[in-house]
Amino acid sequence: QDWEQRQEEDTLLIERILLLVRNVLHVPPDPTEEQGVDGDASVHDRVLWALHISGMDDLLKFLASAQVEQQWALHVLEIISLMFRDQSPEELAALGQGTAGAEHGEDTRELETLRQRELAEKRARALQRPSRHSRFGGSYVLQGLKSIGDRDIVFHKGLHNLKSYTHDLGKEPRRVPRHRQA
Repeated sequence: QDWEQRQEEDTLLIERILLLVRNVLHVPPDPTEEQGVDGDASVHDRVLWALHISGMDDLLKFLASAQVEQQWALHVLEIISLMFRDQSPEELAALGQGTAGAEHGEDTRELETLRQRELAEKRARALQRPSRHSRFGGSYVLQGLKSIGDRDIVFHKGLHNLKSYTHDLGKEPRRVPRHRQA
């Protein structure tokens, strides 16, 4: 049911079920009672398998990820932490890899060698170019345009600024008083 259609009894029932699952998973292991063969599933593992078979793990995933079911988030978080109580992070990380782990290691080594080669090329390119940038763009003589005297204009800016050249470049525009403005 959607949360809008739930009665107060339904909400209490959901909370009680979540608390029951949490309490069942919270029972500490008793090694004297569990005298099984090495590699045999413990009571905790069998309870987890029963939860998986019943579909309760899918319901817990739904409750954890649904935006409208945020009121159960702490209960679900506690249940999930109790599910992984006996597991170490290294075991969980290596569990699903199998043969893919060897391929992953090979890919990692290959990527590392490519990264080292790229860094070496980058260092070589950095050594080839000078470390400081010269802001001096050069001086150019504009033939055909006369300056104040009879000489050609000497242009001290870059060639890309040549198109916007005027004789008034760098001069302060004449200010017209307010009462004489058009």
